[in-house]
Amino acid sequence: MRDAARGVRVEAARFGTVGALAFVLDNGGYTLLVFGLPGGGGGPMRSLPVQASVLATAAATLFSWAGNRYWTYRHRRRENMAWELLLFTAVNVVGIAITAGTVLLSRRLLGFDSVLSDNTARITGWLIATVFRFVAYRGYVFTAP
Repeated sequence: MRDAARGVRVEAARFGTVGALAFVLDNGGYTLLVFGLPGGGGGPMRSLPVQASVLATAAATLFSWAGNRYWTYRHRRRENMAWELLLFTAVNVVGIAITAGTVLLSRRLLGFDSVLSDNTARITGWLIATVFRFVAYRGYVFTAP
């Protein structure tokens, strides 16, 4: 029992590390693509912020999948890499929906529309989505013996 609990703690720590790095890659990549380096006059995609967001998020998602596949869950990865990536992507789409849903709930049902309420809703959604992702990765995505 103690070994199992230790295993989950190690997985959770690695999952958190990969997630934190993916978060930096996503937000940092977006910022560099749209705004560039400080004092640089803008990034290469300054007129394409939506496309920059998609590109940064896609890069962070691929990084997260590789980090979780080869480090966090290296002992549980599937032989069929394409199926694993498809499941991973599906779980992340649900995670994005959870985060967007908290903003929708805050704005439409509760009537909040401030920067503070949006950020609170996003952080709440991000926390719920993170727990969902951890459980889904362990239970559905990375399940090979």
